Amino acid sequence: VVETDPKAMQDLTLVVQTLLQQMQDKFQTVSYQIIGRIDGMTSHIDDLVENIVNVMTQAEMEELPHSNALTCSLRLSK
Repeated sequence: VVETDPKAMQDLTLVVQTLLQQMQDKFQTVSYQIIGRIDGMTSHIDDLVENIVNVMTQAEMEELPHSNALTCSLRLSK
């Protein structure tokens, strides 16, 4: 049976607790950084979607006069 020194056990416990706390702090920091980047990407995606919708709307508006002219000429030819 191996007997352990109570002081050595306390020291080891303190080292392990300190290490676990440092790991928890690092994990929390990285988590906040990831969440911040995801929020930033979400904002960029929202802007991109808005720009795509604007371009599609503008393209539809530019096509309308051509399609109306075609529709009118088809109606007149009947």
